[in-house]
Amino acid sequence: MRTVVLADDHPIVRQGLRTLLEQDAQCQVVGEATDGLTAIELITRLQPNIAILDVQMPDLDGLEVARRVATGSPDTRVIMLSMHSDEPYVLDALRHGALGYVLKGSATTDLVGAVRAV
Repeated sequence: MRTVVLADDHPIVRQGLRTLLEQDAQCQVVGEATDGLTAIELITRLQPNIAILDVQMPDLDGLEVARRVATGSPDTRVIMLSMHSDEPYVLDALRHGALGYVLKGSATTDLVGAVRAV
């Protein structure tokens, strides 16, 4: 079973992601956060296999959350979710510890594939 924490400040995005991921019997969403500070708290406490983080969130952005997750929950794999396809965003995410980068405009199968891959 893959456990997942979702962090995005848009409720409709989180609900859509939860619905998509939980269609896979091997995936369980164990927590949701609306901001970076809550994401860190949940990830540190729950130690999920995967954290899906929006790049832009209140309090702390997804890049800073990814950096802190590398220390506080080193076994958690990070996938960044973003509307930005520019190379600098992708490279920053990878430098901060993300193992995957999925665009919000991607096909739903891309996110499911990223979760399985990381």
